[in-house]
Amino acid sequence: MNGATTSGELRAHNRVRLLRAVHDCGATSTRSRLTRDLGLARGTASVLVAGLADDELLHEEPAPEHARGRPTQVPGPHPRGPLALAADVREDAWELAACELGGRVTVLDVRPHDGTPQGALAPLGEAVAAHTSRLGHRVVGVGVALAGPVRFGGLVDIAHLGWRSVNVPALLGLSRSPGDAPREGAGEVTVGNDTAFAALAEARRGRLRGVRVGLHLHVDFDLGGVLVVEGRPLGGASGTGAEFGHMPLDGGDRPCMCGAIGCWGMDVGANALLRHVGMEHGGGRGREQAERVLATSEEAVAAGAAALGRGIAALVNAHDPEVVTLSGHGVELAERAGGTLLRACEPRLMAIRRDPPPRIEGSALGWRGALLGAMESVFDAFLTPEGLERWRENHPDQGRDTPERRNVTHSTPQGDKPL
Repeated sequence: MNGATTSGELRAHNRVRLLRAVHDCGATSTRSRLTRDLGLARGTASVLVAGLADDELLHEEPAPEHARGRPTQVPGPHPRGPLALAADVREDAWELAACELGGRVTVLDVRPHDGTPQGALAPLGEAVAAHTSRLGHRVVGVGVALAGPVRFGGLVDIAHLGWRSVNVPALLGLSRSPGDAPREGAGEVTVGNDTAFAALAEARRGRLRGVRVGLHLHVDFDLGGVLVVEGRPLGGASGTGAEFGHMPLDGGDRPCMCGAIGCWGMDVGANALLRHVGMEHGGGRGREQAERVLATSEEAVAAGAAALGRGIAALVNAHDPEVVTLSGHGVELAERAGGTLLRACEPRLMAIRRDPPPRIEGSALGWRGALLGAMESVFDAFLTPEGLERWRENHPDQGRDTPERRNVTHSTPQGDKPL
């Protein structure tokens, strides 16, 4: 039941359903296919599409290939339609992009930072403000992914950078404190953990799509992981659930900067690779050196893959996922030392987990998962009757600028493809 009790409410509900379907399919389904999938009458679908086009939310173009007869139309994002600004803040750099309905991504800016909260977030906030001013009311929200647990919608801790309860929205200049309304022009602001956002994107556009229970692990300087149930990462009471990288899954006893001892993430990731070969590590520095170690040191790669496999076995025994997906350096560890990973994992599985064991697969989205998940968080807030009504109210004054198409990539299950 959708809860609609009037014809107006039903129309608003169906507008959201249609826009959501266009977004989730990557703007690749024809109008006739969407009509069938949503159980709509052809006349109803025509009226909905026309209304959404009038509101500059959808625009139709002929399908690239169609059978004889009337050309088939494919609804997609309007050239002056809504945009989500999405940012992926890693330990050493950030990336900012504008994203259209359907998941098309325009990279706006990529910058290194010094690892401090002010040095990382203040310039990002300035970039967000500049692009929001240029794009006007086309910007319906901002999503920000960060490499650490995020509490109460905006307080982030990144242990190995020394960040403690950093008020992300305030440093970005988007609000005064977590939970406050966003400042004028910014739209909805969503701050989240990069692994949780990467898992959300994997569930919407990658290898966890349609999977009831999945496990997603993201490996960068260290390791993060989250359980995904019915397409949603489990966040916990304060939003910091499933910090699998800080569980003692590998038998180590080294102290972690998070305050615990023997964290699994101490043995998996770029910091672990650098530590293994005796190089300086920590503080969000050494990415290029770690990538060289990953490419040249079989011993360091094997150690990381074995630690990854042992931890996966423990999580599979606990959570019984259908699929385990890996992103970031996890993909490279599995590709370069997949046999080592499986030999460490399979003997540690309970007998009932081995017949058959869950699939372990590399992400379909590459390193862009966290950015796409930040985008999804914005459109989740926008694709509601209330969100569309706000769009109509702001529509007369919306900005007319459009990102440069030469910088656009379209994210698909096969990876990013230039348009």
